[in-house]
Amino acid sequence: MEPTTGKSSPLKNILVRILLFGVSILLLRFAYVVTVTGGSCDSGDFCFFSVPENLNIAGGVLRVDASAAVVNAVGSSSSSGHRDLWTSKEWRKGVDFYSAVFQDLIAEGYLSPNSKVLCIETPTGQDVFALKEIGVLDAVGIAKKKSPPLVVSGQAIHQPFDDNAFDFEFSGLGALERSVRPHEFASEVARTLKPKGFLVVHIASGNDMYSFNSFLSLFNCCRLIRSRDIGGLDSSMPSIREIVLKKETEILSHGEKMPGGSSINKCDVPGYKQELVRKAEPLITKEPLKPWITLKRNVKNIQYLSSMVDISFKPRYVYIDVGARSYGSSIGSWFKKQYPKQNKTFEIYAIEADKTFHEEYRKKKGINLLPYAAWVRNETLFFEINRGPGEKAEAKGGRGMGRIQPVESSINFVGDVDKIRGFDFATWLKNTVSESDFVVMKMDIEGTEFDLIPRLFETGAICLIDEIFLECHYNRWQRCCPGERSPKYQRTYDQCLNLFSSLRESGVLVHQWW
Repeated sequence: MEPTTGKSSPLKNILVRILLFGVSILLLRFAYVVTVTGGSCDSGDFCFFSVPENLNIAGGVLRVDASAAVVNAVGSSSSSGHRDLWTSKEWRKGVDFYSAVFQDLIAEGYLSPNSKVLCIETPTGQDVFALKEIGVLDAVGIAKKKSPPLVVSGQAIHQPFDDNAFDFEFSGLGALERSVRPHEFASEVARTLKPKGFLVVHIASGNDMYSFNSFLSLFNCCRLIRSRDIGGLDSSMPSIREIVLKKETEILSHGEKMPGGSSINKCDVPGYKQELVRKAEPLITKEPLKPWITLKRNVKNIQYLSSMVDISFKPRYVYIDVGARSYGSSIGSWFKKQYPKQNKTFEIYAIEADKTFHEEYRKKKGINLLPYAAWVRNETLFFEINRGPGEKAEAKGGRGMGRIQPVESSINFVGDVDKIRGFDFATWLKNTVSESDFVVMKMDIEGTEFDLIPRLFETGAICLIDEIFLECHYNRWQRCCPGERSPKYQRTYDQCLNLFSSLRESGVLVHQWW
């Protein structure tokens, strides 16, 4: 007898399909919660069981995520908004980046789980979170606006901590580059970092040697350990230079050194400065027949220093106009409008002996007027308004070009003469700026450059100047009188070329001005 074949009940089939559909929904929900949102099931989710908050699936492997432990550890004093931030994708991306950075530094011996760490200018504290996640628990961040419990209120230039408080300090996100007072930033690091402690800085710039040496000169408390390029956090900063410094007990010197003493008349010129001078526009070696045209046209060929290098890591930016004449002569018409300043604010000094222009400068904000004559020593001088053939007695905007001479030489003057005060320009320069400042100078002093430039070399003050725009005065061909040279000056064009060459050989980027 054949066995009877039973028919499945339609109701049973329907129930099985409903059950399978429900199981599929639960599995899909589980996969979404765990792998996509990075969260876990709670009472607000559509699930019948709770997934541990520290569960994560990566590469097909089930693991416990340390980030959840950190969230739980610090979350007791945090708002739900912080917890939402700490579990977001963007936050996780940043934490993973810093976690990899810090683990490399631990492997290299610069950081340890027992280190006391400060993260500087970190608005949300991703780097602090990453440190705690990898086991460096004694870490805190500072930012203008606090974000407890990871970040306390403070500024890089005014850290709310005692001296020698930290074993390790970290500056990421280009914080140093954004600082308007990098020198004070570095000084506070030197104060709060322990001797033999490590400082790690992430910068987006510093790729040229000029900028890199400027960076090192800020941290004269520290010795360079290494510098390398690493991948950035995102497309806004695709590449980062990571610099590791170690604090020493003595003050170190980085980059070029300024010679001291009158026996030394040349700067110690590092190779990177020599390379910048070689990149400059070539000097006009053949005397121009129409210098008022040739030199003016040459302006468009000028290779400005600030167009070749990054000047971010300078404590101050100074422009000195020696022989400024009126505000519109060069400060307003050229420096303010055309010089590439990289969004830096420059201190401006106008040195002008002609009293005709003094009142104009007193009405200009942000201009420091020195109403004297730049000279080789402090003494009384005679200032002569010397006009060439064809020049009117009252030139527009002034009385003509002025030149100075000591009192005993004034017998040779034939123009309008004023008694003025001369000052030792080289000494003033050394008292006003430092070798770490970025100093630009324009000099148009009617032949006195042949006195001042040698004096700058003699005193070593020339080493303080990064870039000079120099008008050299010689017995050039006259505009008014073809075939005749100017009787105002006795120097030759070859002597001017020698002056320019000596400056460039000393590592000073000098340009022929008109």
